[in-house]
Amino acid sequence: MTEDRGPGPATAVFVAHRKLLFTVAYEMLGSATDAEDVLQETWLRWANVDLDTVRDQRAYLVRVTTRQALTRLRTLRRRRESYVGPWLPEPLLTTPDVAEDVELANNVSMAMLLVLETLTPTERAVFVLREVFAYGYDEIAEAVDKSPSAVRQIAHRARAHVAARRPRAAVSPAETRAVLAAFQRAVDTGDLRSLLDILAPDVVAMGDGGGIRQAMPRPIVGADRVVRLLAVGLNLVGADLSLEPVEVNGFPALILRLKGEIDSVMAVRVEGGLVTALYTVRNPEKLSRVERETALSR
Repeated sequence: MTEDRGPGPATAVFVAHRKLLFTVAYEMLGSATDAEDVLQETWLRWANVDLDTVRDQRAYLVRVTTRQALTRLRTLRRRRESYVGPWLPEPLLTTPDVAEDVELANNVSMAMLLVLETLTPTERAVFVLREVFAYGYDEIAEAVDKSPSAVRQIAHRARAHVAARRPRAAVSPAETRAVLAAFQRAVDTGDLRSLLDILAPDVVAMGDGGGIRQAMPRPIVGADRVVRLLAVGLNLVGADLSLEPVEVNGFPALILRLKGEIDSVMAVRVEGGLVTALYTVRNPEKLSRVERETALSR
């Protein structure tokens, strides 16, 4: 009988850090599909490394993952310039522990990932490694192939850029859940007056159909316009629509089903007890990760 020795040491190390590596890649790319491709490329390089020569295995794997994600991000930026309609991050059905880690939840939220899209690839890598994962400047310098002094400058610039665009105050998942529950009640009952009361006057609604499903061709701004848009949608689908509360990217969200099939995922940004942004992903190529939970970690 052949003895089962289990996975080799390289495999065991990679598996032990896989959740972290996926989170790094996803934070940088906003796409779970591309993050998985990056992890595959990282594994191929890791499998050929002499482990005895690696002093810090975790840092080494993060460095390789970052470099692979940077290369892919530069390619994705060119592709997204020709994307049909607004581009939104790929939503993830996340495990309860992600919501419990408030800092992680805020950093992987749909709102934050959209802010990160406004950074250059290098700025995004530096910000993610420094602000989300607390890596030192020397470690980041090795990952992005810059000097530590240059990384400090990039980190300062990226931090200021993000601070000017991120939500003004951190909102707990509990507060978001309360607002979203009121939103769902208003939709379920067709109470447009209550729906209007939940939306900030300057609320922004975005939809991502990827040219495959019908969606808003551009952002819709203003509570009145957003309510009219929702009213038209509800009249079209009627009783065939159901809303399922879930945790997406660390925060409460809704899965919209038509005749029992997933049609879209709706996430919101909440500030001051009101919905200030509404993100609806309908592109079917981005909805596979809401069928099962994805584990993230720092």
